Amino acid sequence: MAGHNKWSKVKRLKAVIDAKKGKVFSRFAKEIAVAVRLGGAEPSLNPRLRAAIQAARSENMPNDNIDRAIRKGSGESGSGAAVEECVYEGYGPGGVALLVEAATDNKNRTAPDLRRIFGDHGGNLASSGSTAYLFQRIGTIDVDAPASEEDRLLEVLLEAGAGDCIRDEAAFLISTPPEKLGATLDALRSAGFQAKSGKLTYEPQTFVAVDTETAVRVEELCDALEELDDVLAVHCNHEV
Repeated sequence: MAGHNKWSKVKRLKAVIDAKKGKVFSRFAKEIAVAVRLGGAEPSLNPRLRAAIQAARSENMPNDNIDRAIRKGSGESGSGAAVEECVYEGYGPGGVALLVEAATDNKNRTAPDLRRIFGDHGGNLASSGSTAYLFQRIGTIDVDAPASEEDRLLEVLLEAGAGDCIRDEAAFLISTPPEKLGATLDALRSAGFQAKSGKLTYEPQTFVAVDTETAVRVEELCDALEELDDVLAVHCNHEV
């Protein structure tokens, strides 16, 4: 009986892990499909697609899943409606501004789901333009490299037209203008640097100060939003 109980726990844990993997893979698949739709199915000519594939592989997403997402983005799979990239705006507790990146094949499903979650957590989904001006679109790259390589890395980044570069523990965190992300990734690869990740994201330009209790409520809202299959990323501008 004890052995049976142990096996039951193992099965439940595996089911939870598999479910989480499924959500992660689903988000990567949508990001890949959107990247293909916007920039084509050839990774060498599409920096966003290259970065999405690299991120998916870093999480052990099977190649069959990646290939299927590319076919869906290019319209070859014939599997339902096309996936669209959408950015939703809203406010959370304490007046914190949020941007929600989503990829959906049905906006009539996604918007009501987001509105419900905002309302359940003391916020509200806002109209287009309400919070977007508080954020800036940037490219971000993480590079694993020893501190001794910093000078050579900075030379490569300067030549590629990248922005800031800071060191965080064992990695370098690089920001670029959106249009320079692909060129910077290519320059790093040519110079022998390994980028752990490279993606487009949003960075807040102003911050809203909140107390600890409000910060917890904001984080709960963000977690709930990220649980939606259609949501790729959530950005907010609060600081404790």
